[in-house]
Amino acid sequence: MHYTPIELVLVLLPIHTSKIVSSSCILSTAMERSNGETQIIPEAVLESTTKTLSYLEELKSQLFDFLAVAEPDVLAEMMPLQRAQALLTLAKTVSTLVTLRLRCSGVHPDNHPVKAELERVSLYQEKFERFNDWSKAPLRPSTTLNCPAATRFIEHSLPDLTPEQRRSMRDLSRTEGAKSSFHEIISPKKRKWQSSDTQSVQIAAQEFLEKASRELLGAKELDMKGPLRDDSSDVEDDSVA
Repeated sequence: MHYTPIELVLVLLPIHTSKIVSSSCILSTAMERSNGETQIIPEAVLESTTKTLSYLEELKSQLFDFLAVAEPDVLAEMMPLQRAQALLTLAKTVSTLVTLRLRCSGVHPDNHPVKAELERVSLYQEKFERFNDWSKAPLRPSTTLNCPAATRFIEHSLPDLTPEQRRSMRDLSRTEGAKSSFHEIISPKKRKWQSSDTQSVQIAAQEFLEKASRELLGAKELDMKGPLRDDSSDVEDDSVA
């Protein structure tokens, strides 16, 4: 006979409660018959059993509230990720109850076919967490700039760069390129950019050019067009004056 997860919870929970209650009664009787001379059952075992029984009673009250929400009509109105979370929680509850029943019967879960079910639930838990993380991430990564290509473009556009300026520009390109490579590695796959990203690429290129200009020239305001200025003539004029 096959049970649905909800029916299985309703079947297992009373069985676990009755087993814990009977175990608690047996332990209490054994404690009373010890006459205070020799403690047959350790007090810690009795306390643990009583605590487990109280936890089961609390689970029973909360579980019925959850099962009322787990109706097919209610699940159909949920978002797919929420529905998956509800069903996964129900599966974990059933697996935990089955494991608890086995332990109360003196059977280790690793020696029972339920071990495969526990591994399967754990696998679905990992999948759910991965999809949940993806749902919180942006729909697509922000636009990035090919820094080495931009550096080559600037070098060809400015043939009068000194070796030191070229070296500084290459160092800047390597720093920005390392960050770009990291984002490409963590991205699950390459995506095709749409034409609407053209403006973002232009803005990123402009920001890169401005940053490169600041690295090469500093924050000094220039009164001539172009990113470079030879101040040697000004120094010579000042020395002559």
